[in-house]
Amino acid sequence: MQTPFTPVRLGSWDLPQRFVMAPLTRNRAGAGQVPTLLNAEYYAQRAGAGLLITEGTQPSAVGQGYLDTPGIHTADQVEGWRLVADAVHARGGRIVVQLMHVGRVAHPDNKGGLESVAPSAIAAPGTVVTATGVHPMVTPRALETDELPGVVAEFVDAATKAVEAGLDGVEVHAANGYLLHQFLAPSTNQRVDAYGGTPENRARLVIEVVRAVADAIGADRVGIRISPSHNIQGVLEEDPAETRAVYENLVDAVAPLGLAYLSILADPASDLVRDLRERFGGPIVVNAGFGSVTTLEDVADILDRGLADVVAVGREFLANPDLDVRWRAGTDLNEPNPATFYGGGAVGYTDYAALV
Repeated sequence: MQTPFTPVRLGSWDLPQRFVMAPLTRNRAGAGQVPTLLNAEYYAQRAGAGLLITEGTQPSAVGQGYLDTPGIHTADQVEGWRLVADAVHARGGRIVVQLMHVGRVAHPDNKGGLESVAPSAIAAPGTVVTATGVHPMVTPRALETDELPGVVAEFVDAATKAVEAGLDGVEVHAANGYLLHQFLAPSTNQRVDAYGGTPENRARLVIEVVRAVADAIGADRVGIRISPSHNIQGVLEEDPAETRAVYENLVDAVAPLGLAYLSILADPASDLVRDLRERFGGPIVVNAGFGSVTTLEDVADILDRGLADVVAVGREFLANPDLDVRWRAGTDLNEPNPATFYGGGAVGYTDYAALV
């Protein structure tokens, strides 16, 4: 299984191997949603991934959904991310911040009473954990058309702050049921303006965000993540023809920009993913399993079949900060403890043993 360990270039980054660390929410930001030395240690321990894609990070206060997730919209948050970037770079790694505006997947208790916004005033199913307990999702306010340039500006500001903090770039999160994905899907986007109604219109905001971010910091520092037909958090894409039309419009529009990568959370062997890869024409990162573990054998199989250029690996990096070393050596892996995935301190975060 030599293919996973061959070098690859993504955007402006030369990486030592073809598997990278996927974004993993850990709910351990400090006061003010500021990254801390503990977060810096966590990411630095995993610098051997070559490229680290951070946990979802809100580009604005209203974009926060969960407890203790980091932001990148204040001066203090920029300084916190600078700690992280410096620590990762000292270990020879590269790190991009995933910009995640959650939209309707939120509760005011987690963001100082701020209301949630979305394409349409439709509540997400289920509940959310807050500092005051578990509550149902609230009905969001539908964004007005004239507010959408402000949403684009929030992403641009966050991307600019990421570069200011010394991070290597950003990943625009348009997947997993959050705000940009909510605009893409007919179940959550029932707008009648230029941002809803047709596949072209539903893709419009995502295209505008990606173009503006690429203009601001350089396309070779920008990736985008999508998850067509993931059908999560009430964001449903159940008509294959309609789904294909939305994502073909999206990919056709961003392909000429020369982005660092397109990350797709879906079956990499599906016809749609193959089609999008051909349309994009640049590096493709895939994440084959959202609830399953991606093994070294899985990585090798995806790469050897020519289904992607890079594979994003999540859960194995949680418990194995030196996963690259362990996979190269063929040694046993640490087992992650699900009880410590979300929230807490160093236990289950920075205390997993490395080989050396």
